Amino acid sequence: MSAEALRLRAAHAVPGFALDVDADLPLDGVTAVFGPSGGGKTTLLRLIAGFETPRAGRIAFGGEVWFDSDAGVNVAAHKRPVGTVFQDARLFAHRDVRGNLAYADARGGDGGGRFGFDRVVDAFDLAPLLARRVDGLSGGERQRVAVARTLLTRPKLLLLDEPLAALDRGRKADILPFLEDLPKRFSVPTLYVSHDLDEVSRLADRILVLTEGRVAAFGSAAAVIG
Repeated sequence: MSAEALRLRAAHAVPGFALDVDADLPLDGVTAVFGPSGGGKTTLLRLIAGFETPRAGRIAFGGEVWFDSDAGVNVAAHKRPVGTVFQDARLFAHRDVRGNLAYADARGGDGGGRFGFDRVVDAFDLAPLLARRVDGLSGGERQRVAVARTLLTRPKLLLLDEPLAALDRGRKADILPFLEDLPKRFSVPTLYVSHDLDEVSRLADRILVLTEGRVAAFGSAAAVIG
């Protein structure tokens, strides 16, 4: 395993559930975190993002240590270069689409490059929506805006937590091409949580299968789906 990996050693427990994960995930392409509901997928992403703190373990992103229970390290969520998109888009209702994107663009520091405002807008075909109020968007449009807004914060790691779960089949089909294009356009390593095998087989380079809080399988998408 090269140094460029997300190294996960995380033990965590809440009433009725325990998570114990030991895995090294390459920092390229899309890694799907797959498995049944209640298997620990969202919990794992929350530990990586810093929204929850493991009981014990170590989380390191390349050369950056984000959590180490032995060393007393726990980098705050807002200081981790992570962008997270949830099942519900969580857009700012008081801003139009442009306002939502501009807010993230300003927070993301120096613009330009692969995360420039115009490039992100173009990648998600958002120009026709910029003046729209977010409460008038369809579910698929909202999620396109949510992913674009997250990219404009210029993350080093993108976490997508079942972003299509609330969409019907037609709207899923509309947004999947945009998600497929992410690695090629933006080269940001992505963890994609889903329990939908069709989504995973279409988007993922590799798959981490979580069952009852444990790693049941990990490997290339072709090998795991087999």
